[in-house]
Amino acid sequence: MSSEFGKYLQVTIFGQSHGKAVGVVLDGLPAGEPIDLAELRRFMQRRRPGGALSTPRREEDEPVFLSGLLGDQTCGSPLCAVIENQDARSEDYAELAALPRPSHADYAAYCKWGGKADLRGGGHFSGRLTAPICLAGGIAKQLLARRGVFVGAHLAEAGGEPDRSLPLFPTRGLLEEIADKPFPALDDRCGERMQAVIAAAAAEGDSVGGIVACAAIGLPAGLGSPMFGGLENRLAAALFGIPAVKGVEFGAGFASARQRGSDNNDPFLVDDRGEIVAAKNDSGGILGGISIGMPLVLRAAFKPTPSIGKPQQTVNLFTKKATEITIRGRHDPCVALRAVPAVEAVTALVLLDMILEEKYDGNIGNQE
Repeated sequence: MSSEFGKYLQVTIFGQSHGKAVGVVLDGLPAGEPIDLAELRRFMQRRRPGGALSTPRREEDEPVFLSGLLGDQTCGSPLCAVIENQDARSEDYAELAALPRPSHADYAAYCKWGGKADLRGGGHFSGRLTAPICLAGGIAKQLLARRGVFVGAHLAEAGGEPDRSLPLFPTRGLLEEIADKPFPALDDRCGERMQAVIAAAAAEGDSVGGIVACAAIGLPAGLGSPMFGGLENRLAAALFGIPAVKGVEFGAGFASARQRGSDNNDPFLVDDRGEIVAAKNDSGGILGGISIGMPLVLRAAFKPTPSIGKPQQTVNLFTKKATEITIRGRHDPCVALRAVPAVEAVTALVLLDMILEEKYDGNIGNQE
Protein backbone atom coordinates (compact mmCIF):
# COMPACT_ATOMS: atom_id res chain seq x y z
CA MET A 1 0.00 0.00 0.00
CA SER A 2 1.16 3.54 -0.68
CA SER A 3 0.56 4.78 2.86
CA GLU A 4 2.86 2.32 4.59
CA PHE A 5 6.58 1.67 4.81
CA GLY A 6 9.01 -0.54 6.67
CA LYS A 7 10.03 -4.19 6.48
CA TYR A 8 10.39 -5.62 9.99
CA LEU A 9 8.67 -2.61 11.60
CA GLN A 10 5.71 -1.82 9.38
CA VAL A 11 4.20 1.67 9.62
CA THR A 12 0.74 2.44 8.21
CA ILE A 13 -0.65 5.99 8.21
CA PHE A 14 -4.40 6.55 7.75
CA GLY A 15 -7.02 9.29 7.83
CA GLN A 16 -7.84 12.61 6.16
CA SER A 17 -7.29 16.18 7.30
CA HIS A 18 -11.01 16.85 7.88
CA GLY A 19 -12.11 13.31 8.66
CA LYS A 20 -12.95 12.12 12.17
CA ALA A 21 -9.35 11.27 12.97
CA VAL A 22 -5.91 10.51 11.64
CA GLY A 23 -3.88 7.62 12.94
CA VAL A 24 -1.11 5.06 12.68
CA VAL A 25 -0.55 1.32 13.03
CA LEU A 26 2.91 0.09 14.09
CA ASP A 27 3.38 -3.64 13.55
CA GLY A 28 6.63 -5.22 14.69
CA LEU A 29 7.44 -3.32 17.88
CA PRO A 30 9.25 -5.57 20.37
CA ALA A 31 7.19 -6.53 23.39
CA GLY A 32 8.06 -5.19 26.82
CA GLU A 33 9.34 -1.80 25.67
CA PRO A 34 8.31 0.95 28.12
CA ILE A 35 6.84 4.05 26.44
CA ASP A 36 7.12 7.36 28.27
CA LEU A 37 3.78 8.88 27.27
CA ALA A 38 4.63 12.28 28.74
CA GLU A 39 7.82 12.41 26.65
CA LEU A 40 5.85 11.29 23.59
CA ARG A 41 3.37 14.14 24.08
CA ARG A 42 6.22 16.64 24.43
CA PHE A 43 7.66 15.46 21.13
CA MET A 44 4.29 15.70 19.40
CA GLN A 45 3.76 19.22 20.75
CA ARG A 46 6.72 20.37 18.65
CA ARG A 47 4.66 19.65 15.51
CA ARG A 48 1.34 20.85 16.89
CA PRO A 49 -0.19 23.90 15.15
CA GLY A 50 -0.34 27.25 16.87
CA GLY A 51 1.80 30.35 17.17
CA ALA A 52 2.43 33.39 15.01
CA LEU A 53 4.37 31.47 12.33
CA SER A 54 2.01 28.54 11.79
CA THR A 55 -1.62 27.83 10.94
CA PRO A 56 -4.10 29.05 13.58
CA ARG A 57 -5.94 25.71 13.36
CA ARG A 58 -6.19 24.50 16.95
CA GLU A 59 -5.63 20.80 17.52
CA GLU A 60 -4.65 19.22 20.85
CA ASP A 61 -3.04 16.24 19.09
CA GLU A 62 -3.78 13.98 22.03
CA PRO A 63 -3.10 10.34 21.03
CA VAL A 64 -5.69 7.68 21.84
CA PHE A 65 -4.21 4.18 21.92
CA LEU A 66 -6.55 1.45 20.71
CA SER A 67 -4.13 -1.47 20.96
CA GLY A 68 -0.50 -2.41 21.40
CA LEU A 69 0.07 -1.08 24.92
CA LEU A 70 -0.49 -2.78 28.25
CA GLY A 71 -0.11 -0.04 30.79
CA ASP A 72 2.91 1.86 29.57
CA GLN A 73 4.61 -1.07 27.82
CA THR A 74 4.35 -2.56 24.36
CA CYS A 75 2.68 -5.96 24.46
CA GLY A 76 3.67 -7.46 21.10
CA SER A 77 0.42 -6.88 19.24
CA PRO A 78 0.19 -4.16 16.56
CA LEU A 79 0.05 -0.72 18.12
CA CYS A 80 -2.82 1.35 16.79
CA ALA A 81 -3.37 4.98 17.83
CA VAL A 82 -5.61 7.76 16.58
CA ILE A 83 -5.59 11.55 16.89
CA GLU A 84 -9.00 13.15 16.61
CA ASN A 85 -9.50 16.15 14.32
CA GLN A 86 -11.20 18.81 16.42
CA ASP A 87 -10.90 22.11 14.53
CA ALA A 88 -11.61 21.45 10.84
CA ARG A 89 -13.38 24.15 8.83
CA SER A 90 -14.53 22.26 5.78
CA GLU A 91 -16.60 25.15 4.44
CA ASP A 92 -13.34 26.84 3.40
CA TYR A 93 -12.94 24.13 0.74
CA ALA A 94 -16.47 24.06 -0.72
CA GLU A 95 -15.51 25.51 -4.12
CA LEU A 96 -12.45 23.34 -4.67
CA ALA A 97 -14.30 20.44 -6.29
CA ALA A 98 -14.08 22.33 -9.58
CA LEU A 99 -11.01 24.50 -9.02
CA PRO A 100 -7.72 22.66 -8.45
CA ARG A 101 -5.34 24.70 -6.32
CA PRO A 102 -1.97 25.39 -7.99
CA SER A 103 0.83 23.08 -6.80
CA HIS A 104 -1.56 21.05 -4.59
CA ALA A 105 -2.47 17.41 -5.22
CA ASP A 106 -6.05 18.40 -6.16
CA TYR A 107 -5.63 17.93 -9.91
CA ALA A 108 -3.52 14.78 -9.53
CA ALA A 109 -6.20 13.27 -7.25
CA TYR A 110 -8.90 14.27 -9.74
CA CYS A 111 -7.03 12.49 -12.54
CA LYS A 112 -6.53 9.35 -10.44
CA TRP A 113 -9.88 9.08 -8.65
CA GLY A 114 -12.26 11.01 -10.89
CA GLY A 115 -13.26 13.64 -8.37
CA LYS A 116 -14.10 11.18 -5.57
CA ALA A 117 -11.17 12.03 -3.28
CA ASP A 118 -11.73 13.94 -0.05
CA LEU A 119 -9.67 17.09 -0.57
CA ARG A 120 -10.97 19.12 2.38
CA GLY A 121 -7.87 20.51 4.04
CA GLY A 122 -5.79 18.50 1.60
CA GLY A 123 -7.38 15.18 2.57
CA HIS A 124 -4.87 12.33 2.80
CA PHE A 125 -2.26 14.54 1.12
CA SER A 126 -2.36 17.05 3.98
CA GLY A 127 0.42 18.00 6.37
CA ARG A 128 -2.09 16.95 9.03
CA LEU A 129 -0.87 13.41 8.38
CA THR A 130 2.47 14.32 9.94
CA ALA A 131 0.72 14.17 13.34
CA PRO A 132 0.47 10.34 13.34
CA ILE A 133 3.92 10.17 11.74
CA CYS A 134 5.26 12.06 14.75
CA LEU A 135 3.29 9.82 17.09
CA ALA A 136 4.99 6.75 15.62
CA GLY A 137 8.36 8.42 15.32
CA GLY A 138 8.27 9.64 18.91
CA ILE A 139 7.90 6.03 20.01
CA ALA A 140 10.73 4.97 17.68
CA LYS A 141 13.00 7.68 19.12
CA GLN A 142 12.51 6.27 22.62
CA LEU A 143 13.41 2.75 21.50
CA LEU A 144 16.45 4.04 19.63
CA ALA A 145 17.66 6.08 22.62
CA ARG A 146 17.47 2.92 24.72
CA ARG A 147 19.87 1.40 22.18
CA GLY A 148 22.26 4.34 22.21
CA VAL A 149 21.01 6.03 19.02
CA PHE A 150 19.80 9.64 19.10
CA VAL A 151 18.06 11.55 16.31
CA GLY A 152 17.64 15.32 16.13
CA ALA A 153 17.06 18.04 13.55
CA HIS A 154 16.98 21.79 13.04
CA LEU A 155 15.57 24.23 10.52
CA ALA A 156 18.69 24.71 8.39
CA GLU A 157 17.16 27.30 6.07
CA ALA A 158 13.92 29.24 5.58
CA GLY A 159 13.19 31.46 2.60
CA GLY A 160 16.88 31.42 1.65
CA GLU A 161 17.97 32.55 5.14
CA PRO A 162 20.34 29.92 6.62
CA ASP A 163 21.09 28.66 10.10
CA ARG A 164 24.66 27.63 10.91
CA SER A 165 25.52 24.00 10.20
CA LEU A 166 25.60 21.11 12.62
CA PRO A 167 29.10 20.33 13.95
CA LEU A 168 31.03 17.32 12.64
CA PHE A 169 30.10 15.35 15.76
CA PRO A 170 26.74 16.54 17.14
CA THR A 171 26.13 15.51 20.74
CA ARG A 172 22.97 14.22 22.35
CA GLY A 173 22.93 17.36 24.47
CA LEU A 174 23.00 19.61 21.41
CA LEU A 175 20.15 17.72 19.72
CA GLU A 176 18.06 17.93 22.88
CA GLU A 177 18.86 21.63 23.27
CA ILE A 178 17.51 22.35 19.78
CA ALA A 179 14.38 20.30 20.49
CA ASP A 180 13.66 22.40 23.58
CA LYS A 181 13.79 25.71 21.72
CA PRO A 182 10.59 27.48 20.61
CA PHE A 183 12.24 28.00 17.20
CA PRO A 184 14.44 25.06 16.12
CA ALA A 185 17.62 26.86 15.03
CA LEU A 186 21.17 26.18 16.17
CA ASP A 187 22.02 29.88 16.20
CA ASP A 188 19.30 32.04 17.74
CA ARG A 189 20.39 35.07 15.71
CA CYS A 190 19.96 33.06 12.53
CA GLY A 191 16.62 31.92 13.90
CA GLU A 192 15.50 35.52 14.32
CA ARG A 193 16.35 36.28 10.69
CA MET A 194 14.48 33.17 9.50
CA GLN A 195 11.44 34.14 11.55
CA ALA A 196 11.49 37.62 10.03
CA VAL A 197 11.54 36.15 6.50
CA ILE A 198 8.62 33.85 7.30
CA ALA A 199 6.62 36.64 8.92
CA ALA A 200 7.23 38.98 5.97
CA ALA A 201 5.93 36.39 3.51
CA ALA A 202 2.87 35.73 5.68
CA ALA A 203 2.11 39.44 5.88
CA GLU A 204 2.02 39.53 2.07
CA GLY A 205 -0.28 36.51 1.85
CA ASP A 206 2.63 34.43 0.59
CA SER A 207 4.86 31.59 1.81
CA VAL A 208 8.47 30.40 1.79
CA GLY A 209 10.20 27.04 1.52
CA GLY A 210 12.81 25.64 3.83
CA ILE A 211 15.38 22.94 4.50
CA VAL A 212 15.45 20.63 7.52
CA ALA A 213 18.81 19.09 8.47
CA CYS A 214 18.74 15.91 10.54
CA ALA A 215 21.45 13.90 12.28
CA ALA A 216 21.52 10.46 13.89
CA ILE A 217 24.36 9.68 16.29
CA GLY A 218 25.34 6.38 17.90
CA LEU A 219 24.61 4.25 14.85
CA PRO A 220 26.88 1.21 14.61
CA ALA A 221 29.08 0.79 11.58
CA GLY A 222 27.78 -1.87 9.20
CA LEU A 223 24.05 -1.05 9.25
CA GLY A 224 22.43 -1.19 5.83
CA SER A 225 22.94 -2.89 2.50
CA PRO A 226 24.34 -2.08 -0.94
CA MET A 227 22.24 -1.14 -3.94
CA PHE A 228 18.49 -0.79 -3.37
CA GLY A 229 18.32 -1.74 0.31
CA GLY A 230 20.80 0.85 1.49
CA LEU A 231 20.38 3.43 4.22
CA GLU A 232 19.99 6.26 1.72
CA ASN A 233 17.44 4.33 -0.33
CA ARG A 234 15.13 3.48 2.52
CA LEU A 235 15.43 6.83 4.24
CA ALA A 236 14.82 8.78 1.02
CA ALA A 237 11.78 6.68 0.10
CA ALA A 238 10.18 7.33 3.49
CA LEU A 239 11.20 10.99 3.72
CA PHE A 240 9.54 11.72 0.38
CA GLY A 241 6.29 10.56 2.02
CA ILE A 242 6.29 13.71 4.16
CA PRO A 243 4.01 16.23 2.42
CA ALA A 244 5.86 19.04 0.59
CA VAL A 245 9.28 17.32 0.49
CA LYS A 246 10.84 17.93 -2.93
CA GLY A 247 14.46 16.94 -2.33
CA VAL A 248 16.60 14.76 -0.05
CA GLU A 249 20.38 14.72 0.18
CA PHE A 250 22.98 13.04 2.39
CA GLY A 251 26.20 14.62 3.58
CA ALA A 252 27.43 17.12 0.99
CA GLY A 253 24.62 15.96 -1.31
CA PHE A 254 24.27 17.94 -4.53
CA ALA A 255 27.29 20.06 -3.62
CA SER A 256 29.39 16.94 -4.25
CA ALA A 257 28.71 17.34 -7.95
CA ARG A 258 30.63 20.62 -7.89
CA GLN A 259 33.64 19.22 -6.01
CA ARG A 260 36.75 17.35 -7.05
CA GLY A 261 37.37 13.94 -5.55
CA SER A 262 40.28 15.33 -3.55
CA ASP A 263 37.85 17.75 -1.88
CA ASN A 264 34.88 15.42 -1.51
CA ASN A 265 36.69 12.34 -0.18
CA ASP A 266 36.60 11.87 3.61
CA PRO A 267 40.08 10.83 4.87
CA PHE A 268 40.11 8.15 7.58
CA LEU A 269 42.06 8.54 10.82
CA VAL A 270 42.25 7.04 14.31
CA ASP A 271 40.90 9.26 17.10
CA ASP A 272 42.05 9.57 20.72
CA ARG A 273 39.94 6.57 21.71
CA GLY A 274 41.54 4.36 19.10
CA GLU A 275 38.40 4.41 16.93
CA ILE A 276 38.46 4.76 13.16
CA VAL A 277 36.68 7.95 12.13
CA ALA A 278 36.56 10.28 9.14
CA ALA A 279 38.25 13.68 9.20
CA LYS A 280 35.09 15.22 7.74
CA ASN A 281 31.69 13.87 6.73
CA ASP A 282 30.79 14.73 3.15
CA SER A 283 29.51 11.15 2.85
CA GLY A 284 26.90 11.81 5.53
CA GLY A 285 28.03 8.75 7.48
CA ILE A 286 27.07 6.33 4.70
CA LEU A 287 29.24 4.56 2.10
CA GLY A 288 27.83 1.96 -0.28
CA GLY A 289 24.46 2.20 1.47
CA ILE A 290 26.05 1.11 4.78
CA SER A 291 26.77 3.13 7.93
CA ILE A 292 30.42 3.73 8.81
CA GLY A 293 30.03 4.85 12.43
CA MET A 294 30.10 8.57 11.67
CA PRO A 295 26.98 10.68 12.35
CA LEU A 296 24.29 10.10 9.73
CA VAL A 297 23.49 13.51 8.24
CA LEU A 298 20.68 14.28 5.80
CA ARG A 299 18.73 17.29 4.57
CA ALA A 300 15.15 17.46 3.32
CA ALA A 301 13.98 20.36 1.14
CA PHE A 302 10.39 21.58 1.53
CA LYS A 303 8.60 23.62 -1.11
CA PRO A 304 6.78 26.82 -0.14
CA THR A 305 3.28 26.18 1.18
CA PRO A 306 1.12 26.22 -1.98
CA SER A 307 -1.90 27.57 -0.06
CA ILE A 308 -1.34 31.33 -0.23
CA GLY A 309 -3.61 34.35 0.02
CA LYS A 310 -2.61 35.84 -3.33
CA PRO A 311 -4.88 35.40 -6.38
CA GLN A 312 -3.67 32.56 -8.62
CA GLN A 313 -4.58 31.18 -12.01
CA THR A 314 -6.33 27.82 -12.33
CA VAL A 315 -8.85 26.08 -14.59
CA ASN A 316 -12.44 25.06 -13.89
CA LEU A 317 -12.43 21.29 -14.30
CA PHE A 318 -16.02 21.21 -15.53
CA THR A 319 -16.12 24.20 -17.91
CA LYS A 320 -12.42 23.89 -18.94
CA LYS A 321 -12.17 27.67 -18.72
CA ALA A 322 -9.36 29.61 -17.10
CA THR A 323 -10.29 31.34 -13.87
CA GLU A 324 -8.75 32.93 -10.81
CA ILE A 325 -8.70 31.46 -7.33
CA THR A 326 -7.92 32.95 -3.94
CA ILE A 327 -7.39 30.27 -1.33
CA ARG A 328 -9.15 30.68 1.98
CA GLY A 329 -8.51 28.70 5.10
CA ARG A 330 -5.67 28.51 7.61
CA HIS A 331 -2.20 27.63 6.41
CA ASP A 332 1.44 27.63 7.48
CA PRO A 333 3.56 30.31 5.80
CA CYS A 334 6.51 27.85 6.00
CA VAL A 335 5.68 24.15 6.33
CA ALA A 336 9.36 23.33 6.95
CA LEU A 337 9.13 24.87 10.43
CA ARG A 338 6.70 22.31 11.83
CA ALA A 339 8.24 19.58 9.66
CA VAL A 340 11.41 19.46 11.80
CA PRO A 341 10.02 16.79 14.18
CA ALA A 342 8.42 14.97 11.23
CA VAL A 343 11.85 14.54 9.62
CA GLU A 344 13.18 13.28 12.95
CA ALA A 345 10.23 10.89 13.22
CA VAL A 346 10.62 9.35 9.77
CA THR A 347 14.40 9.04 10.21
CA ALA A 348 13.92 7.32 13.57
CA LEU A 349 11.32 4.90 12.20
CA VAL A 350 13.51 3.83 9.29
CA LEU A 351 16.58 3.39 11.48
CA LEU A 352 14.66 1.38 14.08
CA ASP A 353 13.19 -0.78 11.33
CA MET A 354 16.65 -1.54 9.94
CA ILE A 355 18.13 -2.20 13.38
CA LEU A 356 15.32 -4.60 14.28
CA GLU A 357 15.59 -6.24 10.89
CA GLU A 358 19.28 -6.94 11.37
CA LYS A 359 18.53 -8.32 14.86
CA TYR A 360 20.77 -6.08 16.90
CA ASP A 361 20.36 -6.63 20.61
CA GLY A 362 20.12 -4.02 23.39
CA ASN A 363 23.81 -3.18 22.90
CA ILE A 364 23.38 -1.96 19.37
CA GLY A 365 26.99 -2.46 18.37
CA ASN A 366 26.90 -6.23 18.95
CA GLN A 367 25.05 -8.22 16.33
CA GLU A 368 23.53 -11.51 17.36
